[in-house]
Amino acid sequence: MARNLPPLNALRAFESAARHLSFTRAAVELNVTQAAVSHQVKALEERLNIQLFRRLNRALMLTDEGQHYFPDVRDALDKISQATDTLVKSDNNGVLTVSVMPSFASLWLVPRIQDFSRLHPDIDVRIAADDSLTDFSRDNVDCAVRYGLGRWTDIYKEKFMEEAVFPVCSPHYLDKHPSIKAPESLEGHVLIHDYAIHSDAEAYLTWEYWCKNANITNVDYTRGPKFSHSHMCMQACVAGEGIALGRSAMIQNDLDTGRLVRLFDTAVAAELAYYFVCPKSAIERFKIQAFRDWLLSVS
Repeated sequence: MARNLPPLNALRAFESAARHLSFTRAAVELNVTQAAVSHQVKALEERLNIQLFRRLNRALMLTDEGQHYFPDVRDALDKISQATDTLVKSDNNGVLTVSVMPSFASLWLVPRIQDFSRLHPDIDVRIAADDSLTDFSRDNVDCAVRYGLGRWTDIYKEKFMEEAVFPVCSPHYLDKHPSIKAPESLEGHVLIHDYAIHSDAEAYLTWEYWCKNANITNVDYTRGPKFSHSHMCMQACVAGEGIALGRSAMIQNDLDTGRLVRLFDTAVAAELAYYFVCPKSAIERFKIQAFRDWLLSVS
């Protein structure tokens, strides 16, 4: 059954005028003109076919019908206001669910998320690690980090980090193979492969792509162990199992701590980049905008 609801602006004008018994003071409260309040009240009376006010010289009085109507309208508007305040307050704190790729979560986000929590102690971040693209209409996710060319449609997207790719290994591995001095000296060494599946897989950097870009022709880039996630490749590399392609955005901590070393200056810029994404309708929400701003500030 359809509700018999007058326009909200007309109800607000009536409630304010009835509370102040003045169109002028109601206009100041609502930040509109006195004529606008009078017009809204008149339209409400015409819709109801009931006179709500007696308009006297320099005075305004409620009719009997207006006196009966006023308390219920006031209570209804108070409930709407309280519900709105509760909703806005809950959006400024509580849980923020962020979908990210497992390797990005492990190597980049988790080591930094404490900084976001320090800035926003009322927001509890829930990290959902998943390789698949988030379907915001189905998944219980507020926002996401995606890795790709940025060709997604019907969502808000913003690039926040690019990366370059270069060979890395553990200090122990390099100590055992001191002859590794130039890209050509990779011949015969174990190459660790990342074969993560991406929607933009044709642009994903592999050993084959890196060797061709670096004009290396003596290295068999088809051999070596393969892992489905970048963080697994880095774990194998740290363990001294071979040489991997390090992604600058993901391994800076390993380089800073000396767990990995960069072998050469030769690097290849990746076409793919990291993007913050969320539904277009959600970008103005406080929690989501706070996380987006933080990503841009720390990347």
